Amino acid sequence: MSLSNSMENYLLGLIFNGTAIPNLADNAASSPLTSIFIALHTADPGETGTQATSEAAYTSYARVAVARTTGGFPAPSAGAISPAANIDFPAGTGGSGTVTHFSAGAAVSGASVIYFSGTVTPNIVTGTGIIPRLTPATVFSLD
Repeated sequence: MSLSNSMENYLLGLIFNGTAIPNLADNAASSPLTSIFIALHTADPGETGTQATSEAAYTSYARVAVARTTGGFPAPSAGAISPAANIDFPAGTGGSGTVTHFSAGAAVSGASVIYFSGTVTPNIVTGTGIIPRLTPATVFSLD
């Protein structure tokens, strides 16, 4: 099964921008999610993982909230969407690890569902004074 390019863009717009899919799906009316939470991982969380699976654990690490609007993620195109600006994670104050993957989900912490995940290239070696960063070149894709 395959999605049309238009449907890919509609789905990404609904998830990352809160834009309704005409005659099919609306953003939650009473308490819509206002941010997408981006997590870093030291291994692929896989299709059955959560945002807590292999999540980075350097000292001071925390997920980063990105606005669920076109200000946080410009409108999707060609079945892909990217952040509007750099996503900077807290600077390490200890610990270490190598970030190989990222994910987008619904919660600031815990074993929340992953909407999308992908590979971080090049990998990011964390540690004291290191600020892990995902750039607008990071792509969430349905293709």
